[in-house]
Amino acid sequence: MHDWIIKGGRVVDPANQLDATMDVAIADGRIAAVEDSIDQSAARKVFDAGGKIVTPGLVDLHIHGYHLATPLGIDVDHHCLGRGVTTAVDAGSAGCDTFAGLRTYVAERIKTRLLAFLNISRAGLSFAGPSAGGIPGELDLMKLVVTEDCVECIEANRDLLIGVKIRLSEEIADEGRNEAESYRRALEAAAAVKLPLMVHHTFSTVPLESCPGKMTTGDIYTHMMMGYKSTIVDPEKRCVQPVVREARERGVLFDIGHGLGSFSWPTAEVCADEQFWPDTISTDLYSLSWDGPAYDLPTVMSKLLHLGMPLGEVIKATTIAPARAIGWSDRIGTLDLGREADVTVLNLDVVDVEMEDCQAHMRGLRQRLTADAVWRAGEPGAITQPPRWPNRERIAEWEAWRPFLVVRAGAIRGVDVDAPKGIWEDPSMRGVPKSGPM
Repeated sequence: MHDWIIKGGRVVDPANQLDATMDVAIADGRIAAVEDSIDQSAARKVFDAGGKIVTPGLVDLHIHGYHLATPLGIDVDHHCLGRGVTTAVDAGSAGCDTFAGLRTYVAERIKTRLLAFLNISRAGLSFAGPSAGGIPGELDLMKLVVTEDCVECIEANRDLLIGVKIRLSEEIADEGRNEAESYRRALEAAAAVKLPLMVHHTFSTVPLESCPGKMTTGDIYTHMMMGYKSTIVDPEKRCVQPVVREARERGVLFDIGHGLGSFSWPTAEVCADEQFWPDTISTDLYSLSWDGPAYDLPTVMSKLLHLGMPLGEVIKATTIAPARAIGWSDRIGTLDLGREADVTVLNLDVVDVEMEDCQAHMRGLRQRLTADAVWRAGEPGAITQPPRWPNRERIAEWEAWRPFLVVRAGAIRGVDVDAPKGIWEDPSMRGVPKSGPM
């Protein structure tokens, strides 16, 4: 007897090159069958997935889930599992001195499977905020960056730690003075444990020739569609920089990492025009981005659909591709028989919505993915919804960052569409916003 049959959905499992109307059976917390038709009388419960998309449980490669212990942490079950994400990867919220808390108070207590990149800074993000905006950063003191201690922590926690993370931004690294050496140590730590290095590279003194230029096969360059200083796009030629293409050719992976400041429609459109699609799609979901402009993983997936990325590739970039990137493809990312039953059911609805990027450029979305149901290890999860989608109340906040873009939308019908508007009407609001992008 099966516990569940998910009946009549469009099953899209890129790892198995599967895209067809099928039934999925769950028994004892595992995938029991994926067949054209399964007798529903052989199940205790049936979920009607007709007209919906059934995928392996979604994998979000970049979130910040050290809830209540770091300024950026979110409630992972609410914002991830509740939106169809069965596996979330924390991107450096913990360093070697704070990882025990992430394990004990978050990973071991939530329903979502939580894995993590370990921050090269021993403090992680315990006091750090966004990477621009004047908040003290985790690389401001080189005493916090100790390769040996990072390696030792990873070796002792390989069940949850899947790589090393570093944020390269001058404001969090003693005005850039500590960036190059911290980066060298992070590369060294990742090489020592033979795991990927994920690099956040925005507003950085480290040139593209070094990052991603010195990254190696399997390393992950996140925030790839960011339009500020350190962008992968040549602002004048409006093309992806050659050194970036060379990095991809030798196996460096490119990730979205949407966040509060790292997804710009003008930059994304250059990448789309050149078919420079992400290897993985992630949210960089944290305390300042869950209420917009990132919202959740299905929203970020919807933005890639708008850009022209095929649906099958979007699902691949949120299932088997991130699973492979972190060395977990033997456990997650597919609907293989006998696997833990991590399953997501998605709606793909026709909409007519003006959707913002991180600087309030608007584009008209015509399709929207949302989570309709989710199972984690065979147990159904509660679906949640963004309280405001889109969130018009924060548009002025995001729009205020347009002057810092180097990849700009330019003039349309003689109007500079990158010029901020309402935020400047109040003289008290002039200047750099209090919360910087990440």
